[in-house]
Amino acid sequence: MDDVTFTWNLLADIQQMWALPFMVNAFRAGTMVAVLAAAIGWFMATRGQAFAGHTLALVGFPGAAGAVLLGLPVTAGYFAFCAAAALVIGTVGPGRGRAEESALIGTVQAFALACGFLFIALYHGFLSGTSALLFGSFLGITTEQVRVLAGIAVAVLAVLALLGRRLLFASVDPGVARARGVPVRLMDVAFLLLLAAAVASSALITGALLVFALLVLPAATAQQITARPAIGLALAAVLALVTVWVALTVSFFTPYPLGFWLTSLAFGLYVLAAGSRALAQRLPRRPGRSAGSSPRVRPSSPATGGSIAPGAGS
Repeated sequence: MDDVTFTWNLLADIQQMWALPFMVNAFRAGTMVAVLAAAIGWFMATRGQAFAGHTLALVGFPGAAGAVLLGLPVTAGYFAFCAAAALVIGTVGPGRGRAEESALIGTVQAFALACGFLFIALYHGFLSGTSALLFGSFLGITTEQVRVLAGIAVAVLAVLALLGRRLLFASVDPGVARARGVPVRLMDVAFLLLLAAAVASSALITGALLVFALLVLPAATAQQITARPAIGLALAAVLALVTVWVALTVSFFTPYPLGFWLTSLAFGLYVLAAGSRALAQRLPRRPGRSAGSSPRVRPSSPATGGSIAPGAGS
């Protein structure tokens, strides 16, 4: 912001920042978005569904644009389009093979973006919020939006906790999980709907494009550090919180947008974790430690996601 300066007196700077109600709301909403995106993103990376997550994030844009065109709340557009895309991917995609499923997801993404541009073209007024739809804005977060986001976050996290064990089993080894009676197809659809709810609620704050950074980068960074699910989930949440809090603070005191800082910080943490892991693998093993004593991990990346191989720590 132009009328504030960073003084290196951290206490005074924080008091100056939190004296503004919209910044308090931004931190409240950002905290909830960080925890929600980290939890859902960890499962997304484990399941290797980063492309689906990216598509659902982009689908929020035409949903919001269509809602503006029809005079409906933007929130309704986000949730309607994200849920519809999740149902299409979850019900039509499974069983087709990874190549055909990726083609289906890409088709959904292309059609959704085309609809978004059509809705903008049909809107004859001045759509001043287009950049906010794509990149988000923390300046206009209201107390009512914070309450709505809190309710959605609690509901999604509660369902995720309820399905967590079976969802993890179905994600790691769907064949064995199906043989043990786990409804793998139902888990697929349920997770995509949870992912859609997380994307739609988070996009209200981060925008349709930047929500993907919060979904994939903290989770991928955590999976570079540990293969244990409980520790990985907690670490992803901590990384997401640090990223959001620092990005909000820096963007408040600088003229550069929130999205730039958020994405850059998250990417920097991933590069640091991936580089440290690669360096550790090059170091000679300690004498007496067998090669099979470490958990087997399938590396995750922001582009493709990753998964924990069977036999990893729980």
